[in-house]
Amino acid sequence: MKHSKFLLAGVAIAFSILVLAPAGFAQGPIKLGAIFPLADITGDQGAKAMKLAVKGINQAGGLLGRQVELIIVDDEMKAEKGAAAVEKLVTVDKVDILVGGMSSGVHLGQIPIMKKYEKITVWIGAASSRCEQAMGPVDWYFHLHPWDYQQGASYIEGWSAMEKKRPEVKIAKWFSANEEGAFGTASFKAAQALYKDWKAASGQQVTIEGESFKSAALGGGDYRTVLRHAKEAKPDIFLWTGYDADALPIMEQAKEVGFAPPIFIGSPPGWPIGFGKSPLAEGVTLYGMWAPSIKEVSAVSKHFWDAYNKEYNQEPATYFAPLAYTNIYFVAEGIKKAKTLEKTALINALRETKYVSPVGETLTISPSRVVKNQGFTKQKILQWQKGVQQVIWPFEFSTAQLAYPFPPWDKR
Repeated sequence: MKHSKFLLAGVAIAFSILVLAPAGFAQGPIKLGAIFPLADITGDQGAKAMKLAVKGINQAGGLLGRQVELIIVDDEMKAEKGAAAVEKLVTVDKVDILVGGMSSGVHLGQIPIMKKYEKITVWIGAASSRCEQAMGPVDWYFHLHPWDYQQGASYIEGWSAMEKKRPEVKIAKWFSANEEGAFGTASFKAAQALYKDWKAASGQQVTIEGESFKSAALGGGDYRTVLRHAKEAKPDIFLWTGYDADALPIMEQAKEVGFAPPIFIGSPPGWPIGFGKSPLAEGVTLYGMWAPSIKEVSAVSKHFWDAYNKEYNQEPATYFAPLAYTNIYFVAEGIKKAKTLEKTALINALRETKYVSPVGETLTISPSRVVKNQGFTKQKILQWQKGVQQVIWPFEFSTAQLAYPFPPWDKR
């Protein structure tokens, strides 16, 4: 669907999607306001997935006899831009519901503005538990992405199951390289807290050490020092946490310094398009809520995959695409259940909504440590094998076995 670009002074670039309604529509549109970093693959494909969902909803007759309008604002992965976007969407565009999101650092800047207006918000970004603490247990906030400590707990479960199934896989010694912002820092701290009570099947205490780096997405891009220190530590597992802009240069520099640990994990929210086609990608393990291979075991995921490809002539390469699609349809199902946009009724309806999501699971709402309305709680362990993201764990979703160890650079 074509859309127009409007330059917003001091705010961002906004995209407005408006599908013309049948003559029978008497009221104005239901407005959804989304905020994404559009230069990042998560924001680009997340926005496209939301537009696809809105198109499908309007073609099916809209909601409550009204059309749906989606207004997307670019936060440029900057906290001040993200905060200004919330202010504009609420006060100028008069949106009914806020959706979207990606960066934890940006979200920390948005939370005070969100709490000022208390608009119903259904958020799919921000894994940092610092955001959870800052938001607090408010009724109007729904968080669909797993928090860092929830992700960490699922990784412990997954790697413990892997070690039990494959005793040759060693998991006791970790080295973490994390981007220096809220996302990477909170993820590392959450892992430290969780790992202190984790013992490998051998009874050996699992340990994790690490260093931070400046992400290429935020003006950095030199990881050599951290990679050399990781090589000296000789870990069983190396994990980096950053953004898609870090993926290729980290692999290039790991090859440059001769660092090839037994397990090499990358944990960005999204990967560059075409990353899997690079020889550098082979054997890289990753974390995510979804992989394209899930379409082989999930009819809902297959439907999303086909629709996205047909609409954009492009494959979804990040789990933020099906997650953003889920974002819109979850809100839509809640509105249909509530039969109104009245705040209390809609909050209660969203809490009761169960949505079979293309990420491969059914989305339900329950409390987390702090927020009242938490959605998904786990990530999956995946691996790049011959250009394809294969699901390694949970085993019930598995499409391939873990390739172990990570292949040496001179054997590719």
